[in-house]
Amino acid sequence: MNKTVGILTLGCKVNQYESEAIGESLASHGFLLCPPSDVCDIYIINTCTVTAESDRKARQFIRRALSHNPDAFVLVTGCMAQTDAESIRQIEGVDFICGNRNKMAIVNATLALCARGKKNDAPEIDVPSLDGADFEHMSICRFGRTRAYIKIEDGCESRCTYCIIPAARGHIRSKPMEAVLDEVRTLTEGGCREVVLTGIETASWGRDLDGADLADLLEAVDRVPGIGRVRLGSLDPTIMRPAFVERIAKLSSLAPHFHLSMQSGSDAVLARMKRKYNSTQALSAIERLRAAMPNVQLTTDIIVGFPGETEQDFEATMDFARKARFLMIHVFPYSKRAGTPAAIMPDQIPSAVKKQRVATLSALAADIRAELLDELIAKGEAVSVLFETFEDGIAVGHTPDFIEVRVSSPISLHATTHSVRLTERTADGTACLGQLLD
Repeated sequence: MNKTVGILTLGCKVNQYESEAIGESLASHGFLLCPPSDVCDIYIINTCTVTAESDRKARQFIRRALSHNPDAFVLVTGCMAQTDAESIRQIEGVDFICGNRNKMAIVNATLALCARGKKNDAPEIDVPSLDGADFEHMSICRFGRTRAYIKIEDGCESRCTYCIIPAARGHIRSKPMEAVLDEVRTLTEGGCREVVLTGIETASWGRDLDGADLADLLEAVDRVPGIGRVRLGSLDPTIMRPAFVERIAKLSSLAPHFHLSMQSGSDAVLARMKRKYNSTQALSAIERLRAAMPNVQLTTDIIVGFPGETEQDFEATMDFARKARFLMIHVFPYSKRAGTPAAIMPDQIPSAVKKQRVATLSALAADIRAELLDELIAKGEAVSVLFETFEDGIAVGHTPDFIEVRVSSPISLHATTHSVRLTERTADGTACLGQLLD
């Protein structure tokens, strides 16, 4: 009987991709992949450490896995493993810990534990420094639903005052272009209709390669035979310079949707965060994008309640949101992260104030989204929808500009693209209802 493996992934799309690569490798060795909520022979926890809450959840899930099956082999990897292996080592029952330099080592560690048939008395720890690390080779050939994530870059060299990720991920490392293209070709030939190129700092792809940048990669991907839609992971607004925008606007495969990681609309707060732009530069980038790609939609992340954020700062962020007209804003209250400069900054904002600001900005974001959806519906134009899920007679998919669309259908429309006329917003205002036109 094949041994069962449950892989639990916390955090970003890069972690999700890396877990998929680990899972595919284990499956090739005969392991049976199961939901991590099942009672499994082996548990792999791929951790995040972006906040103190992320660390708490990681420890909780490690203990939960051991409670499901005290005899299971438990292996832990990811960002928390890289930055705080010692706290994981103290959890009784953990067998193996590895960081972000060589995540695929978890496969050989699993094979060794199974061959021995006995849990380790103390965890084996494989967490070398990230200094001088190369891009770790891994790839996937399978995908869920219609979309696949491809990790093209690792590491971050920004020093944002709220963020621990540079310590967890190290310097910028790019996946070679041909390796990216090989993976895109494999997934496309396997029926994948949408690929998302992502990284820890996606915009930095190619910085460590000779004579290549993200626009070069996108142009090469655009030439892959049969390529469907291409999306990008979160981007720093500074990448939207005139030459870059001019080049990407010509691509037929690139979806007109970008997630710009703003974090604030206040220049004073952005300066304290040590972001690389101000609100005027970001709005110029947005205007440039909209001029070149008229149907583009933008989403973003914003942190409210950053240390020292005044009411005037918050109102500046509200004003920025009104001008930028994001399709969606992921609003987060600032959370202290030990080891970062922001954690010890003066003028920490009370929780009640942060909660109120989250609610206020979230309400504005919902109003803006409703306005954008109403404008699209009023146009009455047919839109192209790539359908992904089907349940109870409702097929759900997304337009190229990332509008969620739901239509009634007697059959699943999974992985097919159809022309749809948008008719109204859903009751919660987050998506559109539509009618199939073909």
